Amino acid sequence: MDMWTTWEIGSTALVLAAVALAFALSTPLSHAAYRLPRTLDGRIPAQPSMTHRLYRAGFWVVAPVLAVLCTWRFGATPATVAAIVYVVVLLALAWIDAETGFLPDLLTIPLLWLGLLVNLGGTFSLLADAVVGAAAGYLAFWLIGVIFLLMTGRQGMGHGDFKLLAALGAWLGWTPLPWIVLISSSLALAIVLLRRIMGGMKTGEPFGFGPYLAIAGIVALLRL
Repeated sequence: MDMWTTWEIGSTALVLAAVALAFALSTPLSHAAYRLPRTLDGRIPAQPSMTHRLYRAGFWVVAPVLAVLCTWRFGATPATVAAIVYVVVLLALAWIDAETGFLPDLLTIPLLWLGLLVNLGGTFSLLADAVVGAAAGYLAFWLIGVIFLLMTGRQGMGHGDFKLLAALGAWLGWTPLPWIVLISSSLALAIVLLRRIMGGMKTGEPFGFGPYLAIAGIVALLRL
C-alpha cells in the first residue's frame, strides 16, 4: 500500500468520523430544538409546524457539511472534535431562534463554559483572551441594550443574544468579536431590508438576531 492510498484511507476515515459525530450531536439537539422553546412558552403549538420541519431538515443536512469543513480546517486533532461541537450547537441555536425567538440558557451557558474549558490549553485562543472575550461579548451587547432601552423605552435585544456573544468570545477570544458583530449586523440588516421590500416584515416587528451571530461565529472559527 503506497503513501497516497494510506493518506486517502486516513482522510476518508476522518471525514466519516466527523460526520458520525455531527449526527450523534444532531439527535439530542434536534429534540432540544423542539422541546426547549415549548418549555419556555406554552403558546407554541405542540404539533411541529411546516416551518419546524423545514428547519429540522436543513439542520440535518448542514450539520455534517460543517463537520467536514472542520476536519478540512483543523485536521486529525482534538480541535476538530471541539470545533464540530461548537458549530453544531450554534446551528441548533440558530434554528431555535429563527423559529421561535428563543436562545435557551440550557444551550448558551454550557457552550460558554465549554469554550473556556477548551481554551485551557489554548486550542482556539489564549485562556486570558477567552475570559476577556466572554466578558466583553456580554457587556458589549448589554450596554447597547441599556442605551436602546433608555432612548426608546423598549427592549431592543434579548439577554440570549448577550450570552451567545459571550459564548463566542469564550471560544474565539476577544479579537474576532468586532468582526463578528459587524458581519452579523450587516447580514441581519440586509435580510431585514429585503423582507421589508418584499412586504414580509413590518416596521418594528421583532426578529431573531441569534442566527446571524451563529453564522458569523462559525465563519470566524473556520477562518482562525
